[in-house]
Amino acid sequence: MMTDPDQLRLVEAVIFASAEPVSENALAERLPEGCDVARLLAELERHYAARGITLVRRGQGWAFRTASDLADILKIERTQERKLSRAAVETLAIIAYHQPVTRAEMEQIRGVQTSRGSLDVLLELGLVRMRGRRRSPGRPVTYGVTDAFLEHFGLASLNDLPGLAEMKAAGLLGLNMPSDFALPDPSQPADDEDPLEAGDSPEFNQDFLGAED
Repeated sequence: MMTDPDQLRLVEAVIFASAEPVSENALAERLPEGCDVARLLAELERHYAARGITLVRRGQGWAFRTASDLADILKIERTQERKLSRAAVETLAIIAYHQPVTRAEMEQIRGVQTSRGSLDVLLELGLVRMRGRRRSPGRPVTYGVTDAFLEHFGLASLNDLPGLAEMKAAGLLGLNMPSDFALPDPSQPADDEDPLEAGDSPEFNQDFLGAED
């Protein structure tokens, strides 16, 4: 018995256009009364058996899926974008402009405790690095931004960070700032820190202990 090509095309189109598997009852509602839906599906299943997509049964419905032997070839690796929290963004800005800066100094500037999580994320993303240790009691770790930070924000050097006038123009600072207000210059060398010592890391650094934001 010949299969009606128009009915076959209709079944194919309905399944292709559906985001979910289509049941045989749903297909029958779109076909002329008395159509053999099972035979039409079997014909389509045979037609697509050796192609890049196949007709497969999923529960009570039918759907087109990529051929199983091509799944690994079609697998795509994607980089997942990670949005920084507000706390992490504030911490990053403080480090960029005030480096070398310690965790205690970050907290003093922000007015709240800086969480281990915020610093962990910035370190993990390679935007921030441990620079050295302050020549002060407790020798706290100092932090600074990395070349990856400059590359991410399209900066040739720290001298290209937005200045006071640019930040005001962008609405990031109020126009009624104190007359003596000035942004720190992170490009100036620090004379109050020593290089890191072997074994210095966030895991063993007391500077990282504290409450969450």
